[in-house]
This record gives sequence, C-alpha cells and structure tokens, in this order.
Amino acid sequence: MSQQFENVTVVKKANIYFDGKVTSRTVVFADGTKKTLGIMMPGEYEFGTDVKEIMEIAAGDLKVLLPGESEWITISGQGEFIVPANAKFKLQVETVTDYCCSYIAE
Repeated sequence: MSQQFENVTVVKKANIYFDGKVTSRTVVFADGTKKTLGIMMPGEYEFGTDVKEIMEIAAGDLKVLLPGESEWITISGQGEFIVPANAKFKLQVETVTDYCCSYIAE
C-alpha cells in the first residue's frame, strides 16, 4: 500500500456512518478516480457497494464476510480484500482499524 498520494484533492466534509463509528475522507485524483481514507471503531457493520471496491487495511483487527461466502476472513495488522460491485459485505471490527478504500469503475 502506498504511504502517500501526490497531486490530489481532499474533500473536507467527512463521510460519517454508524453514528460516527466509521468515518472517512474522500481523496480525488487528477484522473477523477477516488479513494477514501478512514477509521473504523470496534463494532459490527454491513456495507453495500455501487462499484468494485478494494479495501486495504493499514492497521487493525477485523473479520470480513464477503458476498456469497460462509467463511469469515480474519485480518490482523495489514491486509486487503475485494468486494464486487452491487454487493453487500459484513465486518466485525475488533480494534480501531485504519483503512483505504479504492473505487474501481469497470
């Protein structure tokens, strides 16, 4: 995972979910692509996707249930998972988790 981004625009308004337990900021690149950088507090969450998403976990402990799967994936420290477009996925966040989400239009 890249440690920094060059020549980007950051949207000041925060994306706030689940009563502030999940927050992020949107980063817009020169080519129009977007990523969000955020923090998730411990808890259980379900998210939906509009486009394919690549979730990079920079730090934290969580479990992920991807669409169509019955087995949870455990991530401790760093890791990555991919969620297809128009899908729902579940998270069980065990410690404060730092993440970067990339949105992939296909």
